[in-house]
Amino acid sequence: MNLTERIAYIRGLAEGLKLDENKDEVKVINAIIDLLEDMAYDVVDMEEIVDDVCNQVDEIDEDLAEVEDELYGDGCETEWEYDDDEDFDPFDDDEAYYEVTCPSCGETTILDEDALIEGELKCPMCGVEFEFDFSELKEDIEAIEEADKKSDEAVEEKADDQKADEEKSDQ
Repeated sequence: MNLTERIAYIRGLAEGLKLDENKDEVKVINAIIDLLEDMAYDVVDMEEIVDDVCNQVDEIDEDLAEVEDELYGDGCETEWEYDDDEDFDPFDDDEAYYEVTCPSCGETTILDEDALIEGELKCPMCGVEFEFDFSELKEDIEAIEEADKKSDEAVEEKADDQKADEEKSDQ
């Protein structure tokens, strides 16, 4: 028995009691039954709406799955194979990865160092191409390399001095 049938059954029971309609208690009971009936019809209407929405969501899900298959393939092709029992981190290696934010749509993309060095990227979300300017970094890199070279020379000089001191002390 569904909700509206149950309300009709209760209404029939109340009418079968042949209560005096002029008493306040009977008026309250009838008002409650009317309210329950209205609520039951609203619930039935909402159930129909929810069913329609669920059907639409299912259709959207199927359409999205088709689009994903078209864009990304069948989903079975993966670059990395791993065991579900193990914690898997595709970035768990010695290679450096960088987050780059598209200046147009704001989408963040993760790049490896090789892709970053190429200097250009096409945003996977909006398709806008943008470039990376490393001109300021080249000066910094050259300064760091020069400092490293001087440091290496100083270490070699100190090692030579120590070696010379050891030779003198051995004589």
